[in-house]
Amino acid sequence: MGLLDDAKDAAEATGKKVGEWVDDTKERISDKVDEIQADAEVKRAEADVKRAEAERDATKAKNEYKEELRD
Repeated sequence: MGLLDDAKDAAEATGKKVGEWVDDTKERISDKVDEIQADAEVKRAEADVKRAEAERDATKAKNEYKEELRD
């Protein structure tokens, strides 16, 4: 029975290692997804800033033009 017990213990240890590997892999994937989502949020924020700057510049140009017409 010693050989059977050793095989059982080895199988249990292997099962634990595989389970830990799966958990670690799932966590790594989740971390990568979070990183990609954060990068996308930064890109959206940068685009919003550029759009706001363009609107500001357009408004400034329009106001300057109107001011020239008043002179």
